Amino acid sequence: MATATVQPEWRAPQAPDARVRERLPRLSVYNSLTRSKTPFVPRDVEGVAVGWYACGPTVYDDAHLGHARNYVSTDIIRRILTDYFKFRVTFVMNITDVDDKIILAARQQYLLSQWLAEYTTVDQDVRDVATEAFGAYLEKNLPLLGADVKPAAYDERTNEVYGHVLQGESVDRQGPPGDREAKIKMHLKAAASAAEALRFTHIAMGEFAAKASGVLLPYIDQLEKNTITGKDHNMFTKLTKQYEQRFFDDMASLNVRYPDKLTRVTEYGPQIVDYVKQIQDNGYAYENEGSVYYDTHAWESSGGVYARLEPWNRNDKELQQDGEGSLSTKKAGFKRSGADFALWKASKEGEPSWSSPWGEGRPGWHIECSAMASDVLGKQFDIHSGGIDLAFPHHDNELAQSEAYWAKSGKESEQWVNYFLHMGHLSIQGSKMSKSLKNFTTIREALAKGDWTPRGLRIVFLLGAWRDGLEITGEVVKAGKAWEEKLDNFFVKVRDIQDRNAPHGQYLNGVTDGISQLTTGLDNNGTEAILDEALEEAETKFHAALCDSFDTPAAMRVLSDLITAYNSEKKVPNTTSLLIAQWVTDMVVMFGLDPLYKPGQTGWSGLDIPDRAKPFIRPLSELRDRIREQAKAGAIDTAALGSQLSDKDTIYASTQPYANAYAEFQRRLAGLIAQPSGATSGEWLAVCDWVRDCTLWDLGIYLEDREGLPALVRPLSWSLREERAGRERGVAAKAAAKAKAKEEAAAVEQGKMDKGKLSHLEMFRTSEYVEWDAEGFPLRDAEGKELAKSRGKKLRKDYERQRKAHEGWLAAQGA
Repeated sequence: MATATVQPEWRAPQAPDARVRERLPRLSVYNSLTRSKTPFVPRDVEGVAVGWYACGPTVYDDAHLGHARNYVSTDIIRRILTDYFKFRVTFVMNITDVDDKIILAARQQYLLSQWLAEYTTVDQDVRDVATEAFGAYLEKNLPLLGADVKPAAYDERTNEVYGHVLQGESVDRQGPPGDREAKIKMHLKAAASAAEALRFTHIAMGEFAAKASGVLLPYIDQLEKNTITGKDHNMFTKLTKQYEQRFFDDMASLNVRYPDKLTRVTEYGPQIVDYVKQIQDNGYAYENEGSVYYDTHAWESSGGVYARLEPWNRNDKELQQDGEGSLSTKKAGFKRSGADFALWKASKEGEPSWSSPWGEGRPGWHIECSAMASDVLGKQFDIHSGGIDLAFPHHDNELAQSEAYWAKSGKESEQWVNYFLHMGHLSIQGSKMSKSLKNFTTIREALAKGDWTPRGLRIVFLLGAWRDGLEITGEVVKAGKAWEEKLDNFFVKVRDIQDRNAPHGQYLNGVTDGISQLTTGLDNNGTEAILDEALEEAETKFHAALCDSFDTPAAMRVLSDLITAYNSEKKVPNTTSLLIAQWVTDMVVMFGLDPLYKPGQTGWSGLDIPDRAKPFIRPLSELRDRIREQAKAGAIDTAALGSQLSDKDTIYASTQPYANAYAEFQRRLAGLIAQPSGATSGEWLAVCDWVRDCTLWDLGIYLEDREGLPALVRPLSWSLREERAGRERGVAAKAAAKAKAKEEAAAVEQGKMDKGKLSHLEMFRTSEYVEWDAEGFPLRDAEGKELAKSRGKKLRKDYERQRKAHEGWLAAQGA
């Protein structure tokens, strides 16, 4: 068989003239086609327009953090190209709304809902079906348990067979756990939930269905799928429309931009049929039993190449089967080559279908992207992206079939895509996050719980290279929060400078009103020149980092280093502060770190306390500043202060926590004023500390006291929370250790007391001896021999110790 063994040379696009070449940034990108960094040159004759096709989600469940890794990283690169390098990008994304997983999920959910609608209570019929479903599920997915395991014995049997897997070991105990173990845990969880439902004597139908759904879904599907009509596409798209909307809601919450063009597989049925027919007409596809397969041998014999992205995987049976889905179970003796793959699948029972020259069928997985990308972007385009798991077989198959569509032979074919960008995976405990493994945390769960913020998640992705895998660890989370807080502190500092230099003391709320408003009269001893140079150097390094295949980790270090340089200078001209802050703001906004950004704003959102808090907290802070200043000077003007406490009688209201905080502070101050002998400076300062460290802390607000300046009013920072939590953990640990030591000492004392219950007069009256004196001391051993002096001395010491212990015990008993 004539098979290409040499990877074809990548044909680098060329700018048409010197004018365009000069205007283009010196950008290189890591290209999966070359497995190296290559200069980025758009196909556009003006070097401005960029066509980009991104593989979108398969919508049958909520998006998880693994999806966030892919689509946020993609969004970052898209923003760099458009907002930083000023390319005009047409970003096309598809929605996979029909494939094996979607068909199965949609059909199973529909059929189960139909079956459940026939019952209102959990009667014996329901239990019988669920018990059969439970056994079938175990037999198929957990064969080591045995299909005859009863729900009552499930937990015990599970611990015997899979206990080590549940404890974090691999099945064979030979290495670390991976996807196989994650899948077993998924099945164990579903079976355990069903077993629990079946063990309940009385249970509501809704709860029963929720707990047993994992085993009922596949079982009812096998019984009823023959009732589904292939032309009823709505039954399948009902599910996908729901999760498509939820996907884009999640993306919006992460500040991921919407595609310029969105395509859906179900809307491209006829076009996909035409696309497959053209490949067949060109001689690179053949039909078998209503399905159409790509002919890799014919393509390679014509001078084409298959598996350009990952040629080492072309014979990987597992990956090929994953790409073929339900067809992987079909005998493949008819295939002309083991690498051949489905372009069109004959629809089976319970599957959606479209009319075609080969009969009723549906698109293969890979053909959808080729047809839709070609329809929108044409014969050739610039960028194709997706997760790294799509490189083979998905993208390799796309390349082969698309070039076979557009060309009569491999020798005549043109490069369909110039740059392939593959995003690294997000891992959890060493296993790829996956819908099919159900080992994921959804985006909305993570945000709702507060485990992540949209900004925090994006920062973590920016701190890692876009094409590298990312394992979420405590160190990774800490690094992201530290970076974010560093910028928070910098922006807060600059905004404070702006506020204090605003006309008539008015707050600017972080929005610049011209550099001319800021004073520049400081004697800065060369600070301005130093920081101007630091800013210029940062801009140069930042640009170089982004030109180096979007090296965001290096770019993030540049921003951090610039702020370090700024913080190292004690007296910084206000204009310099603003210039640096404005550039840093522009860059973080370009990275997508502030969806609420307003033009002209310095810093990102979230730096200020809530607007409804300001009418109460700012006066509170000003009042506290005056009291602290007077207390330190040792002279509180109580008469003037008393006249200012106008809100001291404010009534508490749960809807007015900030008003309540101000009122309570004033009440405590009024209490100090009312002391007959007068309060000490320490007492005044203690109240000031209390309102900062207790009341305002609980409201998420912190007053940062500064020498010679008003306290800085700001949201409570992550590091302050961590510092207090660390102290509290230390106090708790110390208290626990003290309690444990006390408990152990008490146990020792109790042991001594318990030992003292035995009278010394009785302690030796055992079978070891046959004669004792009047006080119970032994004279002869069990053989009637008189005790040796040495042994007698030892026993006497034991005797005296027990005598003292017994006397102590008697005393404790009040005897």
